[in-house]
Amino acid sequence: MQETISVCVRNPRLCKDDLWHSHVDYEICLQTNSMCFRKKTSCVRRRYSEFVWLRHCLEQNALLPKLPPRNPFFSLKNTEQVVQRMKGFQEFLESVLHTTFLLSDSRLHLFLQSDLSITRMSRCALGKTKYTVAEAIQRSSSGFTSRSEKSTCDSDCESAVFL
Repeated sequence: MQETISVCVRNPRLCKDDLWHSHVDYEICLQTNSMCFRKKTSCVRRRYSEFVWLRHCLEQNALLPKLPPRNPFFSLKNTEQVVQRMKGFQEFLESVLHTTFLLSDSRLHLFLQSDLSITRMSRCALGKTKYTVAEAIQRSSSGFTSRSEKSTCDSDCESAVFL
């Protein structure tokens, strides 16, 4: 059977940090039959700065596409901006997942399959936590909570990477 990795970036959400600050995060759904991944299905939420962190970590080992540009005037009300950013994130992740040797990078796995912060992902990848990468992913609250949610992701995720 051929290994596949399907990734989907969707469902942008505005998160209020405090009275004056907010950010947008995105749902990243992963479905795979690849032996490289601990979980075969997962969904996590990530924000722009976390994509920047991942790209910075991985670019030391591979030539990667750019992320969509940061826009201080980004608005969820501007549908074109939202679609372009999600498309850029998805293309970035597809490129990463198509680069076979990056599939062994624990930071990629933590980014895609755990709900750890950047600091905790970094520390975990360096072995400076009480838990391993595998334990962090297994303990993560990410994943599909119901059958209907899984089928929604199936229909929204048409992109696949074949190894």
